[in-house]
Amino acid sequence: MYAEERQSSIASEVRSRGRVSVADLAARFSVTGETVRRDLAILQRSGQLVRVHGGAVRPDVAAVVEEPDLAIREQSRRIEKTAIGVAALALLPAAGGSVLIDAGTTTLQLASAIHPDTRLTFITNSIQVGGVLAALPGSAVMLTGGRLRPTTGATVGADAVAMLSTVRASVGFLGTNALSVGHGLSTPDADEAAVKRAMIAACGTTVVLADSSKINREELVRFGTLDDIDVVITDTGIDPGFVSELRAHDIEVVVA
Repeated sequence: MYAEERQSSIASEVRSRGRVSVADLAARFSVTGETVRRDLAILQRSGQLVRVHGGAVRPDVAAVVEEPDLAIREQSRRIEKTAIGVAALALLPAAGGSVLIDAGTTTLQLASAIHPDTRLTFITNSIQVGGVLAALPGSAVMLTGGRLRPTTGATVGADAVAMLSTVRASVGFLGTNALSVGHGLSTPDADEAAVKRAMIAACGTTVVLADSSKINREELVRFGTLDDIDVVITDTGIDPGFVSELRAHDIEVVVA
């Protein structure tokens, strides 16, 4: 495929989907990430898209691509997130097991609901989650390390990914910004996506905690497919049709 043809296809996808990622485009067109970034730069100069970290977005959505900060997200859908966190307790392993907990406001509700007598080893990339778990006298807490993103309270980067490559947890509880059938699990930030991808690889069972506002949505960077998910815990606002689609992919759906 000539560069002009590839760029035309990229522009068409941005117009239809609103956003694209460098990694997905490089795989689709069998080119390097650097080639894709050059294509995006050319398309940006012609006004067809706006480049963002990890990819590009349609000009009309560029203003809203940034994530809301942690304080705002903590107050959003708090009742639903609390119920999801409590429901997730049923999937904790037996005493002596290991648990990976992702950064996020819903996963924080899970951490806050864990009984003080619990005896588990926890691994997390969240300063907030780690602080809550540190108060459990019978449990141990391991932090992934890495660079702290104030927007989400998550640690990201090569150090976090490297640490996760050395561990294997019984179960992992992950948050997500979006979940759809076609795009899978996704988030706006490429660095967070890399850590979440490493988390999926590091756990035996993957449980996604996502309130219904995240369902049937897509964000810029995919970090997992439906095949990576074992359980989804959500709230009663989820579309029953989407529940059926998830179950058709052998995913257990728990409605809290």
